[in-house]
Amino acid sequence: MMPGFSQPNILAFVVAISFAAGLNVYATAFSLGLMARLHWVELPVGLDLLAHSGMLGVSGCLFVIEVFADKVPGFDLIWNALHTFVRIPVAALMAYAAGSQLPPGAHVLATCLGAALAAVAHGSKTAARLAVTPSPEPVSNIALSTVEDAGAMGLSWIGVHHPAAGVATVGVLAVAGVGLMWWGWRLLRQGVTRLFHRDPTAVQSLGR
Repeated sequence: MMPGFSQPNILAFVVAISFAAGLNVYATAFSLGLMARLHWVELPVGLDLLAHSGMLGVSGCLFVIEVFADKVPGFDLIWNALHTFVRIPVAALMAYAAGSQLPPGAHVLATCLGAALAAVAHGSKTAARLAVTPSPEPVSNIALSTVEDAGAMGLSWIGVHHPAAGVATVGVLAVAGVGLMWWGWRLLRQGVTRLFHRDPTAVQSLGR
């Protein structure tokens, strides 16, 4: 196990970077890789690949693309839906790599925890987008996306330098995220209900 990363610290690190990846997986990978490449931090052994030139180039380019794509009202919903199949699996993979030197039970726990926290972060992000996308101005989308990008990079930094503070931060954000997902689900259900009340044939068409 690398110096400075005891078993509890690795688990705390996984908590922070997994939630960050659920918000913006490219920003998380690029931030961690860049900090390691500049020798500002030393990552757990399994994440050495993030500092490789090729990986930095790919994650950096994808981060730039997401910076713009995630701020376009309407398209951001499609982008986020597609990234359900990117953020959660990659977060689980990063958690698996970070915990490569943990005992088997803790390794499995770290991997499952990574996937679960990324799912909460991704779900809360999607719920927030459902709330702000109907607004006629793009400022809400841009502001929300910018906060998410900054949050992903900030959590990545905190996860390396202050793992315990990262856990506390993620705990608060996760509770808020679950509440946001519940509220988003209610909002979506109410919208569907109103649609069916206006057009009863919509229910029949769904059954065809």
